Amino acid sequence: MAQESTEKDQGTPRGGLDRFFKISERGSTVGREVRGGLVTFVAMAYIIVLNPLILGSFSPDDPAAKTDATGAILGVPQVAAVTALVAGVLTIVMGLVANFPFALAAGLGINALVAYTIAPQMSWGAAMGLVVVNGIIVLILVVTGVRTIIFKAVPGPLKAAIAVGIGLFISLIGLVDAGFVTPGDGTLVQLGIDGSIASWPTAVFVVTLIVMAILVARGVKAGILIGVVIGTVLAIVVEAVAGAGRLGDDNPTGWNYGYPALPDNVFGVPDLSLLGNVNFDAWVQVPAISAALLVFSLVLTDFFDTIGTMTGLGRQARLEQKDGTLPNTGKGLFVDSLGAIAGGVGSASSNTVYVESAAGIAEGARTGLANMVTGGLFLVAMFFTPLYEIVPIEAAAPALVIVGALMIRQVADIDFSDLTMALPAFLTMVVMPFTYSITNGIGAGFVSYVVLAAATGKARKVHPLMWVVAVAFVIYFAIGPIQALLG
Repeated sequence: MAQESTEKDQGTPRGGLDRFFKISERGSTVGREVRGGLVTFVAMAYIIVLNPLILGSFSPDDPAAKTDATGAILGVPQVAAVTALVAGVLTIVMGLVANFPFALAAGLGINALVAYTIAPQMSWGAAMGLVVVNGIIVLILVVTGVRTIIFKAVPGPLKAAIAVGIGLFISLIGLVDAGFVTPGDGTLVQLGIDGSIASWPTAVFVVTLIVMAILVARGVKAGILIGVVIGTVLAIVVEAVAGAGRLGDDNPTGWNYGYPALPDNVFGVPDLSLLGNVNFDAWVQVPAISAALLVFSLVLTDFFDTIGTMTGLGRQARLEQKDGTLPNTGKGLFVDSLGAIAGGVGSASSNTVYVESAAGIAEGARTGLANMVTGGLFLVAMFFTPLYEIVPIEAAAPALVIVGALMIRQVADIDFSDLTMALPAFLTMVVMPFTYSITNGIGAGFVSYVVLAAATGKARKVHPLMWVVAVAFVIYFAIGPIQALLG
């Protein structure tokens, strides 16, 4: 009786905070949510440094500067400030509106598309205007229910494959960012440098990964966070003794993102001058058809990156309902669409749900309360970016590998005896890490699923929207030749 009473108490809301975020209902605690939110921030805060390096430049005279069609640049400090601001606000909004432990920040891939493909054809303001248009279109798809319907139309095995693919993807991100895997000489990839772990930073990654794995395997609370802290302390000691320095062309064995040494300054007033630096002149700066195709590319990437990421994170957090859908799916997709609009207005590029949220979920996060912590830390990070940079990616990347290992377990939900489902699932899983794109993996899986179903007499089992989406992906994959043909 005592045990039964305890179990009932665990599922009974104990206060206003508990009731609002449904903490007990989802089997979590305030402590777990706080730890999860902190771990998510640590796992993805690298974007505060990385997004400015992709979008911004220090000087227009730099040969590697990302200039727009007018020769203008976005300043690195300004991009860092708006990156943290937009991520913080949207992450908090996601937690309050949808009650998901899914943090948002500038989407990798989309920011590269903006920096290297769109901006060179027009001004930065016009490029960010296209990002806003993309967000408005996605928002319309959400409000009309189209995005939610497509979300529900995806077969269960493909949803599992998406989760597994994301696990492989974020594991590869961790391995590459830590220098454990590098481009090979004569091979696509290799172990470390010339086939061996030849740098102190990578050695720190390996040690941290082992320590973190032991902590998680033994069920230690906050094991991932403790592992990151241990890895950071180890990195600071190693750097003080060995002096590995920062990674560069003349120093291939240095630290990648983040430098493990106490900074000269820990505080700085953020420069938010890029806010509102947006216009809608793209349609006159480039041919209308070119602008339309660029928007199409942004929409498709934004649309399916989020669906795939939310599916994988929702399954990992065990938030799925009996029908395989997530609660508040529409609200979550609504906030994500606002992320594109806010990212464009803030010149931070489109913001979207981050797969690194899986690190916080692995630490126990199940509700939007974790997002309050993550979002709050992003806002604080605007003022303390120099302090954040002492956490090297080599100390945070092991969290991505551990989480990837946890997510890949969902492969058990896929029936590989049926090739019509096995091949699409397989392509979904492998194309994501191989092309560094969640969207590409989903596209390969969807198109092959529809084609195989039609060729084997199972076309009636395919949801009508899956056909529409498959055709859209065919156009997406052929966007280059189409642009050339129409250009």
